[in-house]
Parts: sequence; structure tokens; C-alpha cells
Amino acid sequence: MKLQQLRYLVEVAKQGLNVSEAAEKLHTSQPGISKQIRLLEDELGIQVFIRNGKRVVSVSEPGKEVLRIAERILREAQNLKRVGDEFSRESEGALTIATTHTQARYALPPTIAEFLKRCPKVRLSIKQGSPTQICDMVLSGEADLAIATEGISLYKELAMLPCYEWNRCVVVPKGHELSQLDRPLTLADIARHPIITYDFAFAGRSKINQAFTDAGLTPTVVLTAIDTDVIKTYVSLGLGVGIIASMAYEPERDVALTAIDASHLFEPSVTKIGIRRDAYLRGFAYTFIELFAPHLHRREIDAALLASEHDSD
Repeated sequence: MKLQQLRYLVEVAKQGLNVSEAAEKLHTSQPGISKQIRLLEDELGIQVFIRNGKRVVSVSEPGKEVLRIAERILREAQNLKRVGDEFSRESEGALTIATTHTQARYALPPTIAEFLKRCPKVRLSIKQGSPTQICDMVLSGEADLAIATEGISLYKELAMLPCYEWNRCVVVPKGHELSQLDRPLTLADIARHPIITYDFAFAGRSKINQAFTDAGLTPTVVLTAIDTDVIKTYVSLGLGVGIIASMAYEPERDVALTAIDASHLFEPSVTKIGIRRDAYLRGFAYTFIELFAPHLHRREIDAALLASEHDSD
């Protein structure tokens, strides 16, 4: 049994049982992958993949367990490599952060700037996606950390580290009637206007929906987006009022808009970091986390990973 054979198995499953795409991803040949998988199946004495002629059509029941174990072995092999790198190349390596647009655009820049000063030899990559997509990136090994508000708590394989609380503001074009109110904004005020806000999977959208539901209001959401800048663009065109994360309003840039505090109307949301509970973190990963969330020191991070392991027992 070879690690390479396990990589072939896992990649074929990852590519939707398409051996050609797996071969392309791994920069090898389709016949080579097929041959090695059959050799592994012969050694194990089971059929991992069910075939129709030469085409892989499904995963057998024992094959599902083999794939689960193979994924764990490959992760542990990667952890072994990271242990070696930690002691042989302490300040060098790569760190991949998977996050949403709002975090990447508004929350992370100061952290990234400081991290690159402290760890100039680390190759830092930022991948964007929906909360589900970024969690899947961490689970598959494409990313080391997921940073988001929604989604992370749904994945039992991820340890969850709360980072900071945030709330929302309403943005309107300059001179809009809501900006002229001489009293605090209400949900009823907002509901009288068409609303532009985040797609349901993003940035605490569930808290927005819940607030209107609890107030017995049915707002008209005319446009949703995953990108806060898109929301602000359409608000500036007069298509509706926007509900966005307060941190995403930049007075010096958003000169065509006025922000109105709405933190009293919605429950606060919490941005979190998600890490595979079986991950081995390099020293610079701890540095990044602490820069982003200063209350999270190595001790707290390790305790969260350990607690997550116990929860899974």
C-alpha cells in the first residue's frame, strides 16, 4: 500500500468519480491511476469503486470507509511534513486563508499587512467563497483556516474560535428621508423601503430575517449580493436602502452614501475562525490568528482543538 495510491483514490472521489479529471489534477495519466487503484483494491481484497465497463459509477459500502480512512491518513501525512517544516524551516512556509468577501475586504487587511511584516518568508494566500465553500476548502486541505460569520458551527469536523462581535448599519443615498429622522431608526422605517442586503448564506443574514420576523414585518428585499461593494453601488443608484456590516461603511470612500446606526435593531453577529480539529498548525498560523483576534493565544487555540477532539470521541 502506498500513499500515492491513497491520493489517487481520494482525488477520484473528489472529482465526482471522474478519473480523467483526477489524472489532470494530479498531473498523471488516467491508465496509471486506474492501474494503481486496482492494485490497491486487490491488496485490500475489496472493490472500492463500482464500475460499469471502464467507467467508475459509484463508491461501494466498504469503499466509503476506505476513503474516510485514506483521507485521514493523507491528512496525518501532511501533518508529519508540517512538523518537520516547523523545526527545519521555522519561519518559512505557506498559509492559506479561506474567507468571505466582507472579511477579506474590510476586516483582514490590517491583519494581513502586519502578518507579512512579521513573517515575510511565508506565502500567504486568500481564497474567497461562501461560508459553505470556505469550510469545505478547510476540510479538503485547500485552506488552513476559514474565517466567516455563518456556517462554521455546522461542521463538526471544525474547531470553532470566536473572534469578534459586529453589527449592522443602514446605508442610504445622501439626503434620503431615513437620514433626516430626529429619532432612532426602527425596523418599520426600514420595511417601508425596498431593501438591498446580503445573500442569505452570508454575513449574518439570518439575524436580519429574524429581527423582521419577530417584529411581525415582511420587508421587500429587491436585491441580494455576496459582495458589500455591490450592495453599496445599487443603493447609490437609488434602488433601495442597504443593510450592511457596520465595518463595511467607509466615510472617506462612500461619499455618496449616509450610514445610519442599526445596532439596536439586530442581534450582534460573531465572526469565527474554523480549523480542522486534527490539523497541525505551524507557528506562523498561531501568529496570524492572534493578530486577527488578540485574545486567542496559542493556549486558547490548542484548548479549542483539544476540546473539539474530545467532543468527537
